[in-house]
Amino acid sequence: MDGLHQKYQALKDDLKALGGIAIAFSSGVDSTLLLKTAHDVLGDRCIAVTARSRSFPKRELAEAEQFCRQQGIRHIIIDFEELKVEGFAQNPKNRCYLCKRELFTKILNTAKENGIPNVAEGSNLDDSGDYRPGLTAVAELGIKSPMREANLTKSDIRQLSKELDLPTWDKQSFACLATRFVYGETITEEKLSMVDKAEQRLLDLGFRQVRVRIHGTTARIEVDPLEFSRILDSAADLNAYFQQLGFTYAALDLGGYKMGSMNKTIDN
Repeated sequence: MDGLHQKYQALKDDLKALGGIAIAFSSGVDSTLLLKTAHDVLGDRCIAVTARSRSFPKRELAEAEQFCRQQGIRHIIIDFEELKVEGFAQNPKNRCYLCKRELFTKILNTAKENGIPNVAEGSNLDDSGDYRPGLTAVAELGIKSPMREANLTKSDIRQLSKELDLPTWDKQSFACLATRFVYGETITEEKLSMVDKAEQRLLDLGFRQVRVRIHGTTARIEVDPLEFSRILDSAADLNAYFQQLGFTYAALDLGGYKMGSMNKTIDN
């Protein structure tokens, strides 16, 4: 057995030993593999829990529902009002901690109500290298991070997902819409909707890895540099659409897409 499949076997062994688990399921690359694996080894002792919220696009919720339906996995959808979490809307540097602590407390309660003893989330080994205060909340609440424990990287997860014929094996990376706001800028329902619709337009046009970062009334578009020419070809239409959404300006980031780019503003 090679190194990758040794890690995957360790993941399966760890999940089986837990006896029952609720997976925080976003329909992303990581949580989809985790949910599929947990369900394979635990059957009905594995459930999926997805939060319906302002910062979670409807397309992602629909994909989560479809996957669980196709796989025969019990799926519980909970409503989560992150804008009501104290301090969240002000967008401090520990915003993700505030949100994740409240969210995972709700997921823990949901698991308990359904007789499930553990909750797990889908972070991977690569997530340890970025500023992720949400992982502090995860650790404080005793949430399991089995793929990090198994030393699985994003590349590992994509390869395993492809082998398992999961539809997410080549899905673009995604993070909640609140990550599109520069720290300190107030997060509102209106602005979340603007970002969501702006990114959806880019996805509809066939762009794969996109972010629309919001700076006041300016939208900063991040795409792969190889797709810059396509953005420019659609510049007039995109500019008009973004203004229709409420942006004054739409700008292309010449650095291209970069995960966690808003963290550049954090003083180290």
